[in-house]
Amino acid sequence: MKTAAIFLLMISSLAAQQQDSIGLQGNLSLDQQIAFQNTYKPAQDVTNDVSGRKSPLLAALMSLAVPGAGEIYSGSYLKAGVFIAVEIAAVAVGLAYDKKGDDQTDLFQDYANERWDVAKYARWTIDNIEHLNNSIGSSVDPTNYGDLFANQERTKVNWNALNRLESDIGGWYSHRLERFGEQQYYEMIGKYPQFNPGWDDFDENSLYTYNAVQKDPVTANFDYYSGLRGEANDFYDVASSAVIVVIVNHFVSALDAAWSASRYNKRLELNMSIEKQQLGFNSHYYPQVNMQFNF
Repeated sequence: MKTAAIFLLMISSLAAQQQDSIGLQGNLSLDQQIAFQNTYKPAQDVTNDVSGRKSPLLAALMSLAVPGAGEIYSGSYLKAGVFIAVEIAAVAVGLAYDKKGDDQTDLFQDYANERWDVAKYARWTIDNIEHLNNSIGSSVDPTNYGDLFANQERTKVNWNALNRLESDIGGWYSHRLERFGEQQYYEMIGKYPQFNPGWDDFDENSLYTYNAVQKDPVTANFDYYSGLRGEANDFYDVASSAVIVVIVNHFVSALDAAWSASRYNKRLELNMSIEKQQLGFNSHYYPQVNMQFNF
């Protein structure tokens, strides 16, 4: 009995000490608040650094395929609009001028087909071989070219024999005429003076000369045709420049997209955490997202 009394006295003493240590007042409602404040533990971060970063490599590949796409992905909408506008404009110009070049090519080829004759060019050459030998210094024997024409009217030419004759003459006969319809065929007859006798406004009775000492003028049709062909080349040059702009636009946009993605990552700080709160003997977890955008 004495022992039990001592034990109860010790428990009462400890309870009193605990009550004094946490400041209990003997009021149930007030003591619950005091107990909560003494058992509450502040929030703890369980996870951290989950961010919405952009991939510079992905941004670059997107813009390499479609200029401006990587900028949209990286949030650079104004620059995306610029690259897209440049792409559309360059493609439109390229297609338009390529079409103009094609139309101009049809025009000058039709003009040549109507006004330049390979048979006339071959006839004048063989008929004036003595003049050419004297002017150029060659020694071509016209009897070696009996197969130059494929008919007695001399309106159809044996192309192999014509090329052989051109090679033997030399001098300002510096080129072998390509076959009819070839791209080089249409270029040669409006570029090199040796083909001047084939134009319909050339006088077959003239002793045309184009050596180092004397350079007779070409005919008006030769000059006009050269201008038509030059315009076609100009159109194609613009189309080619547009293609270069398209290619450069893809690469510049890709580099800019990678840089924009890197800049985006430097400006954006996004963290997600799960906070833990201890309420008495119970633990409570609260997810939180913190985002900071640095300008």
